[in-house]
Amino acid sequence: MEKTKWIDIKGNHDSFNIPRLDSVQNYYRKYSAWHKDGSFHYIHTTSFGNYSFICVDATLSPGPKRPYNFFGILNMNQMAELSLMATESLHSNHTIWFGHYPTSTIISPSPGIRTLMSSATAYLCGHLHTMGGLMPVLHSQHRGGTLELELGDWMDNRRYRILAFDHDLLSFADLNFEEWPVVLITNPKSFLYSSSTHEPLVKILYSTHIRILAFSPSVIISVKVYIDGVHLGNAHQVSGPLYVLKWSPQNYSEGFHHIDVTVQDASGRIGTRGHLFGMEENLSLRFDFWSSVILLTDHYVLARVLFGLTVLIQITLLVVFRHLQKPALKGKLGLLTLTSYSLHVFSKTNTFYYSILVLNLYTILGPWFVGELIDGQMGACFSFGVFVGGSFLQGSMTFVVGILQIMFFNLPLMAYLCWCLLLRCRGHSFRSHLRHVGRPVAVPVHLAMLLLLAWQVYSCYFLQRTYGTLAFVLSPMRTWLLPLTAALIYKTWTLKSSQLRTYITEIKNCQSS
Repeated sequence: MEKTKWIDIKGNHDSFNIPRLDSVQNYYRKYSAWHKDGSFHYIHTTSFGNYSFICVDATLSPGPKRPYNFFGILNMNQMAELSLMATESLHSNHTIWFGHYPTSTIISPSPGIRTLMSSATAYLCGHLHTMGGLMPVLHSQHRGGTLELELGDWMDNRRYRILAFDHDLLSFADLNFEEWPVVLITNPKSFLYSSSTHEPLVKILYSTHIRILAFSPSVIISVKVYIDGVHLGNAHQVSGPLYVLKWSPQNYSEGFHHIDVTVQDASGRIGTRGHLFGMEENLSLRFDFWSSVILLTDHYVLARVLFGLTVLIQITLLVVFRHLQKPALKGKLGLLTLTSYSLHVFSKTNTFYYSILVLNLYTILGPWFVGELIDGQMGACFSFGVFVGGSFLQGSMTFVVGILQIMFFNLPLMAYLCWCLLLRCRGHSFRSHLRHVGRPVAVPVHLAMLLLLAWQVYSCYFLQRTYGTLAFVLSPMRTWLLPLTAALIYKTWTLKSSQLRTYITEIKNCQSS
């Protein structure tokens, strides 16, 4: 262990509910191996060159409670500091950047975090926890050739990674704890994870040996090597975990080839690893599409755009139908005609029009709630960000929450009110509509609205449990919205028929003609 250099970094769980870096609640500063906050540059010196490791600390300070620290943020000063480290690392053989957040969940000013790390061979990250098992492998590559390698968590999935530089060619293996033997093929390296920009790939063609790292608590008794299904022989141990086997790389200089290594230890356990390799520059392999989407999309930008679009769509519907002349009803009343008609009725009835318009405008502009976003520190949450502890944390997860609020409550509420008003225009009351419309239609609609109300109630409960009673009381977007919703639903069924007389008469005339 005396040769081991421990470097650890903060994740978003280390900054949950942390008012400031010098807080006694900042356990990372006390219990970590590094004992320091912020980004840093560590240079590992060897007889054959230097290797730089740059830590990206994008955790929030102050650190609010969940879910508003899911995204990391880098400000201008932090970017300038990282830029200086990137310049310093240019003299190293290789540079590895590492941080908790994938680049897709880091908010950074121009030129952006990916541009800043473009000289790096790889960026190592975590945070996404295999996405609940849906994405056990999340690897991709930036346009400049930098690999982005997310790793599943240790806490639940017991995942870890081994990396090795072999003649300045990077290889790695993502592994499960206590699965032995561990196998890592360092030469020839995987073509998928190769970068001609950062690595001397020509060394594979002129190499003399296949090289393998094999580890096990028990003695390793065999290391068998296969290329394209043909057994080349057994690799022999040079020292420690290094095993080698002579080969002629010129025999594999064209196209893709598949290398497999099978390792067996004295306990009878067998470990196998394999990958495609190639030595021609014109060959190409692509990373998994969804992995690339998850790792290379700026999700905070996407969330902002989608939030803006969802609000804009609902406001546009209200304003357009408010000022659009209502067409005369003719012929058979189809679903599209009735939907359009209900929107006309809704938008031209002041109570509903102004209530939903103000709700949507408030979703954009107003504070969703005011409370203790950090224990002992008051703050306010808006769609565009969070104010807490004298700091402003720009919007990211807030936009995701806003999208969910609009898609699963605001819009469905408007649709439900339109449906109720349409029933009133067809001459039904709350009691009579069940008989005339039919329970198979009416009951599911009411149940759907009831489920959405239950979701809103649960959101209020979550708010109270997370941010305290004050946040529950001072929450227009959660708590206050419940009585407003009940009042609007009640209003649709108790609205005087005289206010709907024109619409009722028009529908009756259309149905009788």
